[in-house]
Amino acid sequence: MTHPSFRLEHDLLGDREIPAAAYYGVHTLRAVENFPITGETLAATPDLIDALAAIKWAAAEANRDLGLLDPSRAGAIIAACREIRQGALHDQFVVDLVQGGAGTSSNMNANEVIANRALELLGHDRGAYGQLHPNEHVNMGQSTNDVYPTALKLAALSGLHRLAAAMAALRQAFAGKAAEFSDVLKIGRTQLQDAVPMTLGQEFATYATMLGEDEARLTEAAALIREINLGGTAIGTGLTAHPEYAARVRDHLSRITGTALITAPDLIEATQDCGAFVQLSGVLKRVAVKLSKTCNDLRLLSSGPRAGLHEINLPAVQAGSSIMPGKVNPVIPEVVNQVAFEVIGNDVTITMAAEGGQLQLNAFEPVIFYSLHRSISHLTAACLTLERNCVRGITANREHLRAMVEQSIGLVTALNPFIGYQTATAVAQEALQTGRGVLEIVLERRLMAPEELAQVMHWDALTGAVGATPETGS
Repeated sequence: MTHPSFRLEHDLLGDREIPAAAYYGVHTLRAVENFPITGETLAATPDLIDALAAIKWAAAEANRDLGLLDPSRAGAIIAACREIRQGALHDQFVVDLVQGGAGTSSNMNANEVIANRALELLGHDRGAYGQLHPNEHVNMGQSTNDVYPTALKLAALSGLHRLAAAMAALRQAFAGKAAEFSDVLKIGRTQLQDAVPMTLGQEFATYATMLGEDEARLTEAAALIREINLGGTAIGTGLTAHPEYAARVRDHLSRITGTALITAPDLIEATQDCGAFVQLSGVLKRVAVKLSKTCNDLRLLSSGPRAGLHEINLPAVQAGSSIMPGKVNPVIPEVVNQVAFEVIGNDVTITMAAEGGQLQLNAFEPVIFYSLHRSISHLTAACLTLERNCVRGITANREHLRAMVEQSIGLVTALNPFIGYQTATAVAQEALQTGRGVLEIVLERRLMAPEELAQVMHWDALTGAVGATPETGS
């Protein structure tokens, strides 16, 4: 006899007691027991829950339009999906994000929650599947194999919008610093050795430009994942779906999500191909690599304060040592570096999971999404953290930078057109041997008039800079 706090549900493996208050059912319960992997459930990814609900909503409308689902059941399913997309019942999505079965457990978790809420709206008890069934009605015309990858793409698109906004904010912060430092002369470096003069503004404009380029690449990758295989059902042949279903469900889903979706021209190919996820992951890795390189530069440029480059000052956000009083570390660039390392590792996971697909289906899409989700969300947080807690508060050590330029041997390169390569080499050698400044030796040898030398050594002549650097876009 079943206890009143439970209800009895049945699947092909037998009967199981489900908590009476639960909106999920037996398939979800077994998945919770089978996949205690990450401790992160679907509830941790609202974008994925919203995507699953949008798909079930669109499917109910399409099947109703085609006369396959009666208006009463369709209306209840749609209402339940609308509530979920407004934030209701997310705590009922309890399946671990990493799971076997190619995402079937995630799809069934959604089917069961939607079915039981729809049953309530129709005046029935949860679990009264004779009235409205998770598979027969909520999952009508669908398979996990077309629902799940479509949901992953929709969820990824939502995350990419936030990432793009975070990257834009960081780009604008670097561009602002580029303008602020447009007249700050410094020495550029190649292979960590003195090279030729530049402005600190030019250096920071480079970081803005790199971000702008990656924003454009992210937009391109996002366009690829608007192509979906919904309507292909199990392997892309559309078995059990109405011939008009694919086009109708796509149109409804596009309207519900506000995203112009495209039905793949070859649904069999689209059901097994994870290339769009690989492409997206590659772009995320590109963002991570360049962001990490930028943070390496910030750590180098701020090193010191007495025994390093000490060209810029990063905002002091916390004490840096439990033993060394007064020490402040570049903790914000360091945490961004670590996010970048994680994203690079996630890309390897996604690559191997995509490669591991067999025949008409890739069973490893759960770990592909788990890795993509972490890459997108952590990169978003990293960009915002770097912008708010670091870049906007950076200051320049102007006098120190100017002094290093004047003492740099690399300064002699700018004099080649005026005194010749051989003479410039001799000046550089004397400066290196004696520790004296290049400009001092040039004037002492009367190789150039003071007025001419001053004109050549002006920051805009040395760097080719023209006033403040404009904000960099894509």
